[in-house]
Amino acid sequence: MAGSFYRVVCPDCENEQVVFDRASTPVNCVVCGSTLAHPTGGKATFEGEVTETVEAR
Repeated sequence: MAGSFYRVVCPDCENEQVVFDRASTPVNCVVCGSTLAHPTGGKATFEGEVTETVEAR
């Protein structure tokens, strides 16, 4: 089953970034470098607030 893409708000600088929900590596904010998602072997855990689903599969 394929994953989905979510728009996540950085908890430090409030930058919005699109993140894959099954990320296999840590995802960092492109503005401040804060970690937005941690891989878990399945669905990633998000540090910031998920504001919307960009593309659901």
